[in-house]
Parts: sequence; structure tokens; C-alpha cells
Amino acid sequence: MTSATRKRKPAEGGGAVFDRDLDDLPQELRWREWMGRIEAVLFTSASPVGRDDLARVVGQGASVEMLIEDIQAELTGRPYELVKVAGGWMFRTKTQFADAIKAAADLGDQSLAFSEMEMGVLCAIAYHQPIDRAGLADIFGKEVSRDLLARLRYKDLIASGPRSPRSGAPHTFVTTETFLVTFDLQSLRDLPDLELHGDQPS
Repeated sequence: MTSATRKRKPAEGGGAVFDRDLDDLPQELRWREWMGRIEAVLFTSASPVGRDDLARVVGQGASVEMLIEDIQAELTGRPYELVKVAGGWMFRTKTQFADAIKAAADLGDQSLAFSEMEMGVLCAIAYHQPIDRAGLADIFGKEVSRDLLARLRYKDLIASGPRSPRSGAPHTFVTTETFLVTFDLQSLRDLPDLELHGDQPS
């Protein structure tokens, strides 16, 4: 009985032991299997998958980053790509195929439709978080409606942050991982520089 056979022998609990290292396979086939595992994990996830999670399915001698690079190289010319967003990786369709996807699904622009005020508030929260309603009112010169904030929360673009130091300790708002994914940002550090782009909310 080989070591590989022993690894795959059912465990006492009735399940098979997961063989990460695949020592029984030649190096090239082992690498190919690791690539397949990472692709499978990413394919089934609707949100970015971090390095630590991907490392759980490959052996100790594998570099997740190098495996990702090899997968990306194989996707050249395909209508989708493997991108790093929000601190992890995920599959995304390329932007040039957006119209075809919308036409097939009859989605129009509804999934990411924002009013000018919604986009302004989202921008203000992104740049000034954590920020409460009073802080948003200071920026816009008027109250920001609870309904508008509820719509952004419903789209999972904002969430509750820490309590504000203001009197009464009101809730603050922060952006979410969905915000990063939606706008193709790896982190908030990737937001455009306000001074350089003149994009400050008004």
C-alpha cells in the first residue's frame, strides 16, 4: 500500500482524508490538479476568495500567487478573467461583453442604477467613513434621507459602522466588501485621489 493510498483511505468518521500535497503525482500533473482546485473554488464562490482560503486546497510547496498567474495566462482570449478585488480573487466577465450579458438576461441597467444623489452619498461615505447622517448633512448642506441610505444598504454597498462620538452616539456608515467588488477596487486605498481628480462630493 502506497502513502498516497493510505492518505485516501476513509477516515474513522467515514470521510476520505483530503490529500493536499498529492505526492503520488508527477510535478506537472500535481500543479495542474492544484490549478483545477483553485479554479473550482473560485468558480463556485460569488464573492472574492482570499489567499488563506485558497491555500487550504493546495500543498505546502505550492505558491497560490503563481498558480493564479498560470490560470490567468490560460484565460487569455476568454470572455472572463480572474481578478484580484477586495483582498481576494474572483472570476469576472470582461467589460466588453456587458451589453451582450444584459441583452441575454434582459437586465437593462437596473442592477447598478444609481441616482445622482445616491452616487454622491455613496462617494461621501467611501471617502469620509465612518460618517453619520449629521456628517453627511454637513457635506451636502441638507439632510440625507433615511430611505436613500436604506436603498444603499439594501444593495449591500454600505453597512453600520462604529458609534459616532457626537452627542447621542448615532450610528455611522461604512462601505462594504460588495462596494469594493462593485467598483472593482482591491481596497479603499484604490479610491481616486480627490485633490487630483476633483471628485469631492458637493
